[in-house]
Amino acid sequence: MINFPETQPNVEPEPISDPSQIDQLAQKAIQLAADLHNAASAQQTRAEQAQANKLAGMMTDPMGKIMTQALSDQAFRSHTASRVNNQIRHLIDGYGVPKYFAWWEKVAMGLGTQVGRAVPNMVVPMIVAKLRAETSNVIIPAEDGPLRNYLQSRKEMGTRLNLNYLGEAILGESEAKKRLNQYIQLIHRSDIEYISVKISAVFSQINLIGYDKTVEKIKDRLRPLYREANKHTYTRQNGEKAPKFINLDMEEYRDLHLTIAVFKQLLEEPEFLNTQAGIVLQAYLPDSHAAQIDLTDWAKTRVVAGHAPIKIRIVKGANLAMEKVEADIHGWEQAPYYTKADVDANYKRMVLYGCNPENARAVRLGIASHNLFDIAFALTVRAENKVEPYVEFEMLEGMANHQARAVQAEADGLLLYAPAVAKEDFHSAIAYLVRRLDENTAEENFLHDLFSLEVGNDVWERQKNFFLDAVGRRDDVQVGPNRKQNRLTENIVFDPADGFENESDTDFSLPENREWIKKMVEKWRGVTPAPIPLQIGGHERTPNTDGIGIDPSLPEVDVAYQYALARPEQIEEALTVAVESQAGWQDFGIEGRKNLLVKAAEKLAKRRGDLIGAAILDGGKAVDQADVEVSEAIDFANYYARSFDPLEEQLQTHDFKPFGTVLVAPPWNFPIAIPCGGMLSALMAGNTVIFKPAPEATLVGWELAKTLWSAGIPKNVLQFVPTTDDEVGKSLVTDERINAVILTGGHPTAELFLSWKPNMRLLAETSGKNTMIISSMADHDLAIKDLVYSAFGHNGQKCSASSLAILIDEVYDNPAFMRQLKDAAESLPIGSAWDLSSKITPLVQEPNPDLLRALTTLDEGESWLLEPKMIDGNPRLWSPGIKLGVQPGSFYHKTECFGPVLGIMRASSIESAIDLVNDSEFGLTSGFHSLDDREIE
Repeated sequence: MINFPETQPNVEPEPISDPSQIDQLAQKAIQLAADLHNAASAQQTRAEQAQANKLAGMMTDPMGKIMTQALSDQAFRSHTASRVNNQIRHLIDGYGVPKYFAWWEKVAMGLGTQVGRAVPNMVVPMIVAKLRAETSNVIIPAEDGPLRNYLQSRKEMGTRLNLNYLGEAILGESEAKKRLNQYIQLIHRSDIEYISVKISAVFSQINLIGYDKTVEKIKDRLRPLYREANKHTYTRQNGEKAPKFINLDMEEYRDLHLTIAVFKQLLEEPEFLNTQAGIVLQAYLPDSHAAQIDLTDWAKTRVVAGHAPIKIRIVKGANLAMEKVEADIHGWEQAPYYTKADVDANYKRMVLYGCNPENARAVRLGIASHNLFDIAFALTVRAENKVEPYVEFEMLEGMANHQARAVQAEADGLLLYAPAVAKEDFHSAIAYLVRRLDENTAEENFLHDLFSLEVGNDVWERQKNFFLDAVGRRDDVQVGPNRKQNRLTENIVFDPADGFENESDTDFSLPENREWIKKMVEKWRGVTPAPIPLQIGGHERTPNTDGIGIDPSLPEVDVAYQYALARPEQIEEALTVAVESQAGWQDFGIEGRKNLLVKAAEKLAKRRGDLIGAAILDGGKAVDQADVEVSEAIDFANYYARSFDPLEEQLQTHDFKPFGTVLVAPPWNFPIAIPCGGMLSALMAGNTVIFKPAPEATLVGWELAKTLWSAGIPKNVLQFVPTTDDEVGKSLVTDERINAVILTGGHPTAELFLSWKPNMRLLAETSGKNTMIISSMADHDLAIKDLVYSAFGHNGQKCSASSLAILIDEVYDNPAFMRQLKDAAESLPIGSAWDLSSKITPLVQEPNPDLLRALTTLDEGESWLLEPKMIDGNPRLWSPGIKLGVQPGSFYHKTECFGPVLGIMRASSIESAIDLVNDSEFGLTSGFHSLDDREIE
């Protein structure tokens, strides 16, 4: 950590603000960068030159780069040597041996995989050991002996270290607590001064919707770590005692405001007012400069009060690919800047702001970069502002170490960021390796050009111009987030002339959206809705209030709301209205109906919060599950509105006729999206619709119907007719005036409907017994994460839930996989849907006999990996269950069980796993976790 001086400089320099002065400093920095480069080149060792030559070769061998990344990733996935050897051979067949490999490496790899066919147990460990050895200068072995030697060698060189401990992915709370203990052990070591900690490593259940509880949980985890840091000191090479230092790392964009909140709140606690601690800001986020200003203002107040300053480590950011994928999945703007030029400009702005003397006294700065121009610029600005005691430089271990030595000499100190991992967890470091490889070989990155860089050559001039452009644009680049979604104030308008685009989910990383959902939940919590009527022909009818609605989260409340039930006379009236209204609705025309559906999409967007609130009350839905349903409902409206657009030519010559009257009978598990899709598709085609909501979701159905009517859809065209009476329902389903039935529900229900009326036009989506196959070459961490989400999202109450997982024998027999799987499922927060931190919420119904058997009974050969329990005496609230040893043809293999229970089967091969998947009456979805390329068995 930086030396935090007790006294301030006698003369306070004026902060740099004149643009011409900054331009002059930039020119000085260019000369200093040349000096650093020449000094580094002069002291480069043969081993470093060999490594540089290899990386330089990779730059001109794109297939070799892909092969290197794939090999690094895939060689550590399986513990079966023959499978690894086959996969390596497959990669060589697909990509070839990298051209940049030395001749002996090419020969060794080719011969090795051929010999490996016969003796894989001898060859593959050698290949894996070679790969780990190749990366040992980038990722440090965490075993005690090698780590101690490494720490001592760096200490003797006068190089300080920021140790980042890598291990298993943190999927559950047991692993999170284990990682916390590992951090505490690192703090206890006398040879470690400084560690980096990610909040996701100490708390596995980060939930931005339950933001306040998440902040408190993370603070609870970090508090003991900071206490231990306060108790221990580190003795530097010169004999100086330094406090142990904890730096909060930054990963995903979602963690930005969360990490800052935890950091500030924790350091405001009395016992940590004099704790020296740090946090990372990523310059590739346009939010980061505003965050820097906020943290600086806060730190100034802290220092004025006589307390310890803080440190900000400025990095450019290395998770761009992940951020792009996350944004694309949810329909959000990309969180980072869109160009590298903007990132570089923001970086210069943050460096200049941080080096302002007034700011630097309160916020020590760590400038992390391998770009010699950036380093030289920061060195020049630091010297000009006379803030050397407050600003230090940081680089990555193993990345151009000859440059690191040159920078250390010029800066009079250096902090190296050093990842460390134990041998058994080395697979967990692969993501770091691949990310660094991809980041540092990107075309615009300084390290990409490093290996052909000479002062004054074309490559030098290219990088110099990048640098000057960034300095010149430093005050012009955006400040503030790319993501500006604000559910509190938005007014979404769709243009019927535009093409279809998926609607964005709510981005709960934004404070405004968290405030919005809190208000909506409070609005609906504890409310008693007015009795819900029928709606027939534009008239609301309340012939009775015999229907009873239940709040699954409040078992002590017998009646959450009441609703009217249609009797035969109301059914007859609704059918008459529907038939009489059909011709007029058809005459309304395709364009007229399209405009109404687009308007319906707008109304659905406007009432997103109320639909979510009703789904919590009616169906015990967690907010995130209800939110994506509303997005899907909006998508249905926009999609079906445009469904006739591709048929424009056919409409000129063909007469399209609707069915007539369509009955929509949706399920209770997706009470927003599925009925919306059924109703709007039928309406767009010119049909009239009778909407019979699921009895368990009548409130949501009523809110949905009101939303569509508010868009202008006529009430005589869309009627709302709840009923629970089997005979009344049968008379409606089988009436000759119902020309089609859209059903989503159980397979027995569809069979029942057809038994009543064999010639029924039935459009039915029914049961599913869905399976995820996980192979030995899968990414285990990702497979477990996906499996737990699929099996227990919405408490398993989905036809598409992974009710079964079929594991290839190596995975099934792997204790670490089972331990992680159990930990991940066991850690899911369970509770009321009104508690925003709950991930497992109550079932809509009490378990039916099949589900109850699955939750409470083991059949022959089965055992509990995780036994489910009823929670808080609520018969609808169950913790997740995982049963091992499910046998082919058994009850659980063959039966749809709609709830939070997962069965695990073992298979000897992919082919036998597929046979087990297909040995079922139910087929809806299946998943396969393996490699992107074909897997060779």
